[in-house]
Amino acid sequence: MPFALGQRWISDAESELGLGTVVQIEGRMIGLLFPAADENRMFAREDAPLTRVIFNPGDTIESHEGWSMTVEELEEVSGLIIYHGRHEETGEMVSLRETLLNHNIRLNKPQDRLFAGQIDRFDRFGVRYQSQQLRHKLATSDLLGLQGPKVGLIPHQQWIAHEVGQRYAPRVLLADEVGLGKTIEAGLIIHQQLLTGRAERILIIVPDTLRHQWLVEMLRRFNLRFSVFDEDRCVEAFADNDNPFYTEQLIICSMELLRKKKRLDQALDASWDLLVVDEAHHLEWTEEAPSRAYQVVEALSQEIPGVLLLTATPDQLGHQSHFARLRLLDPDRFYDYQAFIHEEQSYQEVAEAAEALASGKPLSDSAINSLTELLSEKDIDPSIRLIADHDVAADVKQAARDELLQELLDRHGTGRVLYRNSRAAVKGFPTRIFNAYPVPMPEQYATAARVSAMMSSQQDLRSQALLALSPEKTYQEFDQNNASWWKFDPRVDWLIDFLKSHRSKKVLIIASQAATALSLEEALRTREGIQATVFHEGMSIIERDKAGAYFAQEDAGAQALICSEIGSEGRNFQFASHLVLFDLPLNPDLLEQRIGRLDRIGQQNDVNIHLPYLADTAQARLMAWYRQGLNAFELTCPSGHILYQEFESELLQQLATADSDAMTQLLNSTQSRYKELKHAMEQGRDKLLEINSHGGDKATELVKRLAARDEDTDLIGSVIRLWDVIGVDQEDRGENSIILRPSEHMMFPTYPGLHEDGNTVTFDRETALARDDIALITQEHPLVQTGLDLITGSETGTASVAVLKNKALPAGTLFLELIYMADASAPKSSQLYRYLPPTPIRVLLDKSGNNLSEKVTYDSFDQQLSAVNRHIASKLVNASQAALHPLFAHGETHATQALDALLENARAQMTSQLTSELERLEALQAVNPNIRDTELEYLRQQMIELSGYMDDCQLQLDAVRMVLVSHT
Repeated sequence: MPFALGQRWISDAESELGLGTVVQIEGRMIGLLFPAADENRMFAREDAPLTRVIFNPGDTIESHEGWSMTVEELEEVSGLIIYHGRHEETGEMVSLRETLLNHNIRLNKPQDRLFAGQIDRFDRFGVRYQSQQLRHKLATSDLLGLQGPKVGLIPHQQWIAHEVGQRYAPRVLLADEVGLGKTIEAGLIIHQQLLTGRAERILIIVPDTLRHQWLVEMLRRFNLRFSVFDEDRCVEAFADNDNPFYTEQLIICSMELLRKKKRLDQALDASWDLLVVDEAHHLEWTEEAPSRAYQVVEALSQEIPGVLLLTATPDQLGHQSHFARLRLLDPDRFYDYQAFIHEEQSYQEVAEAAEALASGKPLSDSAINSLTELLSEKDIDPSIRLIADHDVAADVKQAARDELLQELLDRHGTGRVLYRNSRAAVKGFPTRIFNAYPVPMPEQYATAARVSAMMSSQQDLRSQALLALSPEKTYQEFDQNNASWWKFDPRVDWLIDFLKSHRSKKVLIIASQAATALSLEEALRTREGIQATVFHEGMSIIERDKAGAYFAQEDAGAQALICSEIGSEGRNFQFASHLVLFDLPLNPDLLEQRIGRLDRIGQQNDVNIHLPYLADTAQARLMAWYRQGLNAFELTCPSGHILYQEFESELLQQLATADSDAMTQLLNSTQSRYKELKHAMEQGRDKLLEINSHGGDKATELVKRLAARDEDTDLIGSVIRLWDVIGVDQEDRGENSIILRPSEHMMFPTYPGLHEDGNTVTFDRETALARDDIALITQEHPLVQTGLDLITGSETGTASVAVLKNKALPAGTLFLELIYMADASAPKSSQLYRYLPPTPIRVLLDKSGNNLSEKVTYDSFDQQLSAVNRHIASKLVNASQAALHPLFAHGETHATQALDALLENARAQMTSQLTSELERLEALQAVNPNIRDTELEYLRQQMIELSGYMDDCQLQLDAVRMVLVSHT
């Protein structure tokens, strides 16, 4: 094309310079001024990397004075284009010489970039289309939020997360037994709530000792960046904001911070979507005197829509406190303790009916009668006939059983607000091996005990029992020389010998008091040079984390970690398999928490429990009560808190003053009552909860689907191609892992989440779980999501040209491939993406405007294409302009028809799903007050809002590819 002064051109290599104007023509050189960037460039006239900018009828252009016009006609005068059309505001006919075009016009429409010669590399069109497809596939997945976290695919955990995470403002008590993964369940629910837009602001309240652990877990396992708040952080943030809790969206803090009225008031004012409370068994309550911690959570739960409470021991502070925690979740449902007790008495009948359905065996007449009575508002006869009919297919029978079972669990019990899995139901736990080591009572302790008895006759029974269990504490109080008790205590001698004989083993040691833990560390260090570290409540978070890391190191790490009682909450040390109980706690739940630090899902070895104890003392009697009465060392004891409450006075009496006959009677009575409670729990409430909590076959099927997603090689290939196009360097480091690093050829100046020194990643879940330093890459990982956003949010791949080598078609045959995006703008919280996410619509046109996309798939077409040099591609586009322009109009017509079908399907799906869910919840609410009015109103309002958002769905051309047939 000949050059003329005043013409507008764009640089192929530096499109960011904007529109250039030809200002100089001398011999073989031309000069261009780029006013927007205030730059001048000289080019050789022959093969200059420049593309002439000529707009077409229908385009909207802007003058340098700021007014716009719609082009209707073009006129060429002395090599310059004059545009004629209508003023955008006045509608009057106006003209605009190309020299006077706005210098900052960006050619961001795909067709503009195509005609202006801004043609992308061949592979970028494919990566853009695949990126749009990946985003659409993830948005429409019912597994959204479950695949991405770096956790094992354990059925009961995934089931609970799937059931709870998809609710609006879930209010649930997660009460799985110790070691079953409540933190992971909570993290999965949080992850889903954030990804689906159901929650944006989340507050997590944990014991002070667990703040940093939760921070690390949320980041390492769920890629969620929480901020830890303490008083210092609040003071620091206060300078920038009157309410420090508004400075972050995701916050972890301790209960101690919120005990202060000022901080609680600020937290109440901070508009949270979800509240999570760990170790909720500390929330003690009576009608007369609720604890301060309970009052704090109660105030927050009244303001925050979603609430998750976590505890492995829901009845630790008594059944009344357990009721009170349910009251926090739904005060309308759990309004009276006596009514709650009465309701629980009917759980056995419900559990038996549920067991009859779940077993797969023929239903007895009594089971049918129970079901008919329990589901009286529903006609269940058709389902009963299906189950009993021998000619009905097995899958149809099972579907009928599943439907009745779900309705039974929905309508009775605490199934929607309480989830509790037991080890007996979940399986996969190691064997516990208990070893007891009697040692003689030192004379120093006996003397101190006699002196104490004479001086403390007025002490209550509990205080006497605690002193009897901790003779080292009594000795320290009455020994005027302040001699170190660990120098003569035979339990310390035993511990040193044990550690010396197990040099290659990691050993967790737990004692009740921090002072005891510190003394033991001193004894091991000074007497034998044994490497040990301590973990107690007097240490800072960082100090505790360092101690845990030192213990976890395989080489040059501590052989032993000595914890105070606080070390039995929250921390997981399943890489060790030896637990030494230096003393015993009075509460059976605390004993279970201690053992649960090692006895967890993921423990690869038997758990060896070691107890050195002083023979013929209160320690021996407490051990006997745990071992013979509760069988609490080798098995879990869910009824431990009840047994302790019932036999507390007798037990304390025996610990304070020995009576062999009374002790024998106590053991027999405890054992008998233990068996009664175990049978009752198996038949009643726990059985009902178990059926609802672990998910059964549905949970297994869910995990199979997630595992299949992990094995999706198409996804792996798409992600690797995505990184290739962006310019990420990928180094294979073996062991199913690669190192990602920024390269010198990065397409974008920054890639959030990609570190300068590299990220080690893997697509293999088992590899990621075995290594804390390796990230698990799934479609949900931020590195993938950010990469997709970088591609789809830029002009990358929006204009492309390719050649189809096919001798069966005439050379020069033209095809136009158009990718439209159907996109309805709506807040994420509306859940529109479930029915109408941004959806790519592909149109493949022949020269006559016929749509071939249903006959010719993208993959089959793409595999036949070859790349074209950009300069040649630009010439091909210019030569084909006359044929291309009418095709764009045909493309929009076909895309609009596809959009209409898409909207019709989305409306039908939305109406069907939400109406079905609304009708189900309305029916349930009549018999089960667990269903809150807010849930029903949310669904009704959601249907109205979604319909409005769908009305505003827009169609936009996202990418275009011109294809010409060639025989060479």
